[in-house]
Amino acid sequence: MSDAPPDLLVDTLGMRTPVWRYGPPDGEPIVFVHGFRGDHHGLEGMARALAAREPASCVLVPDLPGFGVAPAVPGRIHDLDLFGAWLRAFVAAAAPGGGSILGHSFGTLVVANALAQGLEARSVTLVNPISAPALAGPKAALTRLAIFYYWAADHLPEGPARALLSHPVIVRVMSVVMAKTKDPALRAWIHAQHDRYFSRFADTRTLLQAFTASVSHTVPEYAARIAQSTLLIAGDRDDITPLTAQLGLQRQLADARLRVLPGVGHLVHYEAVDAAIDELARFLHDRDTAGAGEHG
Repeated sequence: MSDAPPDLLVDTLGMRTPVWRYGPPDGEPIVFVHGFRGDHHGLEGMARALAAREPASCVLVPDLPGFGVAPAVPGRIHDLDLFGAWLRAFVAAAAPGGGSILGHSFGTLVVANALAQGLEARSVTLVNPISAPALAGPKAALTRLAIFYYWAADHLPEGPARALLSHPVIVRVMSVVMAKTKDPALRAWIHAQHDRYFSRFADTRTLLQAFTASVSHTVPEYAARIAQSTLLIAGDRDDITPLTAQLGLQRQLADARLRVLPGVGHLVHYEAVDAAIDELARFLHDRDTAGAGEHG
């Protein structure tokens, strides 16, 4: 993973969103939306793999407002409606001809909210979707601990709050809990990625608002307003959302297929890139074939 500067800066809601592009500029756009406390690096492996697999596609990976090198949206509370509005504005500016959309983890909430607000997309892919309330997951006790951790940070001045939220021991504990791979080299690389990129946020206030958004909503809240063909990719060892909730989400969506990857948890984008891209490429081909049949 590189620290190359963004390929584009897109004006959205009064701030400039940095974007990294994979594939030809005139390719069919596919927008990737990363998860909470991550930035574009988290989805770079999948973006590169898809661009290599589908050379006619152009994968656009922005940093969410307030994360990575993206500034916060000025004068706004960073709740889920704000992130959804940002995504609608971003897609309208960066992919005005339409395209597909993919979200991971918190990014699935952003995508679902934006779709409910009227975002147009040819198809939708949700990787490790947040399909159950935060306190109903397999690691509910850890979720309660995380809520207390962010609550404590919220009562500190900016400097001490940032030090607490970025503390390397806490970041490593989060990484150890989420990583499921038994490959020591891959596990070490995942920890290094979290050490390097997990604490890149504009300010603690924005981060805390985004955390509140992440634990206050689920994708099923918006399922009735998602009409697009949807691919759900889940790990069978996900500590955030149990498989029963993913099956429930599939049933609530108008047109959805669920693919479960064995031995993987909440880090599909790190631990199962090839398997996820296989499923995504097949999904996009099936969509295109169905579209051609409708117009044939």
